[in-house]
Amino acid sequence: MTKTAETVLEINLNALQHNFEYIKSKLKANTKTLAVVKAYGYGTDACVIAKHLEKLNVDYFAVAYVDEGVALRKAGVKTPILVLHPQIVHFKLLIKHCLEPNIFSERVLKAFIDLMESENQKQYPIHLKFNTGLNRLGFKVEDVDTISGYLHNTTTVKVASIFSHLVASEDLNEREFSENQINLFNKIIDTFKSKLNNQPIFHMANTSGIINYPNAHFDMVRIGISLYGFANDQKYTEQLRNVASLKSIISQIHIINKGESVGYNRGYTADRDIMTATVPIGHADGIHRSFGKGKGYVTINGSKAPIVGNVCMDMIMVDVTNINCEEGDEVVVFNNQQTIIDLASAIDTIPYEILTAISQRVKRIVK
Repeated sequence: MTKTAETVLEINLNALQHNFEYIKSKLKANTKTLAVVKAYGYGTDACVIAKHLEKLNVDYFAVAYVDEGVALRKAGVKTPILVLHPQIVHFKLLIKHCLEPNIFSERVLKAFIDLMESENQKQYPIHLKFNTGLNRLGFKVEDVDTISGYLHNTTTVKVASIFSHLVASEDLNEREFSENQINLFNKIIDTFKSKLNNQPIFHMANTSGIINYPNAHFDMVRIGISLYGFANDQKYTEQLRNVASLKSIISQIHIINKGESVGYNRGYTADRDIMTATVPIGHADGIHRSFGKGKGYVTINGSKAPIVGNVCMDMIMVDVTNINCEEGDEVVVFNNQQTIIDLASAIDTIPYEILTAISQRVKRIVK
């Protein structure tokens, strides 16, 4: 394999396809799939990811904000796109690009219907979000009659789906709470079915919900982090493949004599003679400052090189004293799930944050 000559994020579409097909193998044949490609496809490239998944006949995409959906449309994505957290100010843009809004409150519902009426729209698809315990966004079960009143007084919108979100589907210690959520969502379904003229899609399960709660699959599941290689459970993560690999190069090697310091604020002072390598990637690229002073590391020629001193905006310095290397050699920040998990653990975070932090200035290469 050709080694990199610059800082790049490699995106492995074969791994993506494997992950999608693995998750689909956990579903009944008629269960629809929604692929979550928000946050630039969890830090990769949403357009590249979506266009490949579209070839695999995914049923829906989800993004967080309207501009993310617009980018997909401009890239040629035709599959329906659910916008999970649309802002009222962006509704006209949403309609222009045939995006479908998550409606989560009476204020948002009224604003969208008012706009649809002014635009003479008919049967525009909307999605209703219900709060069953996450307490983030969503209607409550007591709001069903209010929502129904709005829907019966307009022909401008139709309900494409009704959904909720599990709070702790990865934590089996919270099984009782999760089952209560599922039961509440079933109650919402039963209440709503008699009040709608059409049959919407019902969905609740995220990646961990797919694995741990088959009774929460309903009509469709939302596949997020597992697309990119993680399942919040090591035994299932091992069945997935890493999609994103972050690599760079050695720009320069320095001999640091005992007593000399390295980097801003003299973040490291050598207690012996060492050799450091400067790598062109820093906190502006997604290498959090918390990784400084030895908490983070890179891999060079198969050996770990801990970060020396503070992470700079555009560079890090790493200890290569015991590594056979030279300027121009490839540097691997991460290229497998375990490294990402290790890096996340080192700064008390989760793989999601490691992946989504990668800056858009880092060049993407599709493998």
